[in-house]
Amino acid sequence: MFIVSLHYIVDLPTVDSHMDAHVAWLKAGLADGWLLVAGRKVPRDGGILIARGVKADIEAKVATDPFVLNGVAEVTLTQFNPSFVADGLEFLKT
Repeated sequence: MFIVSLHYIVDLPTVDSHMDAHVAWLKAGLADGWLLVAGRKVPRDGGILIARGVKADIEAKVATDPFVLNGVAEVTLTQFNPSFVADGLEFLKT
């Protein structure tokens, strides 16, 4: 799984002008099942997506995001293993 971090690199009116296309892209990714979660990282700064699949496939899909295609956002992709996260949280149960 991957955390896809989007960080806006343009002014907010430009971000807003691409928002409808970005939201449609998010909905398509959620419907297809490769995108699991989408949300705001910091209001008006960027967003966080959780995606599953092979790294090269996720990179290719993220490259089709209208924000990325139009130079609105930069992307950082971070791989993680959900079971490692769950194992690491076991200490909270004690």
